[in-house]
Amino acid sequence: MPPDQTVDQDALAAQWGLALEAESAAPAGDGSQRKEGEVDEQMAAQWAAIIDETNEGAAGKASAERTLGQEEIDALLGFSAADLSLSDNSGIRAIIDSAMVSYERLPMLEIVFDRLVRLMTASLRNFTSDNVEVSLDQITSVRFGDYLNSIPLPAILAVFRAEEWENFGLATVSSSLIYSMIDVLLGGRRGQSSVRVEGRPYTTIETDLVKRMVEVILADAELAFKPLSPVKFNIDRFETNPRFAAISRPANAAILVRLRIDMEDRGGTVELLLPYATIEPIRDVLLQMFMGDKLGRDPIWEGHLATEIGHAEIAVDAVLYEAYLPLRRLMELDVGDTLELDLKPEALVAVRCGNITLTEARMGRVGDRVAVRVAKPLRRPKTTFAMFESAGESSKRMEASS
Repeated sequence: MPPDQTVDQDALAAQWGLALEAESAAPAGDGSQRKEGEVDEQMAAQWAAIIDETNEGAAGKASAERTLGQEEIDALLGFSAADLSLSDNSGIRAIIDSAMVSYERLPMLEIVFDRLVRLMTASLRNFTSDNVEVSLDQITSVRFGDYLNSIPLPAILAVFRAEEWENFGLATVSSSLIYSMIDVLLGGRRGQSSVRVEGRPYTTIETDLVKRMVEVILADAELAFKPLSPVKFNIDRFETNPRFAAISRPANAAILVRLRIDMEDRGGTVELLLPYATIEPIRDVLLQMFMGDKLGRDPIWEGHLATEIGHAEIAVDAVLYEAYLPLRRLMELDVGDTLELDLKPEALVAVRCGNITLTEARMGRVGDRVAVRVAKPLRRPKTTFAMFESAGESSKRMEASS
């Protein structure tokens, strides 16, 4: 039945009511009774068909407009309130974060921060005179704006500058670590959990103690990065409000390193955040997969290369004289013509390898062969290997900036 007829059920019921009243007003008789029975059966059949079609339409509409549950919505969006993590995303969240650069593309970061954990363990033990254990929780890629919004307050944010890289980084110290470190440095008893004092700003003594701890951490970070690129981390300022610690645009990607510091039953976390713009100058080094003890040079391979270069054979030319002649004069040469060289008999011969002049020699004869005797020491190149490497790095930087 068309949709218009199923919608106007009230009008149809009114028409059937008028028809029934008209039939009841007619004179009674056998024929009229039989006619009335037939009409009732027809009406009942039509009403049954109308009810069936109405129920089918309602069921189809209900199935088309079914409401999704909260679990289905979370699965679609990739969010889960139960186990939300920065490293395991799916759904639309995974599509949004797919444009971000993953730290796994910079494999040397894991080696650097593993070394930082070892250095921090020794340095903080000397700094606190206590049993300190430092562990690496995770290395993730986050958006800078999302990280600022996720910082649990209260906390102290240290903005530091990487001098050689000409950019900034961020070190966030959690409140639990702050009060634990203060308790340890000021002679607190062991076996007692640190007391968190909320609702007040940090005092000058607390800030100074945190500054000393951050200086120790940044000094270890300098040693961790030194084999890759010498860098100096200088503290620029301390902030307690994340809005004042903006060192990059909210949409920019950054590397987040979370370090956990445990002092028996006390401790907390330190988070180091380095925007990708900060580590861009050493990106080529961080892309390397494997490195030796010297982080980038294999002495065995260098020795083998030097040996093979020493045994390589090259062509050496002894050039007596060079001159530029017009093409017309060359075309006029004939058999028996003499070319006068502007050269004295005792002049030296240039010994060349390709276009490079190695030395000068004097021409002579040994038996039935023409020979040359080296008259001057070899001309060694002025460009050292270090200058060659620095020239290559500067050219790469110019290409990247262009």
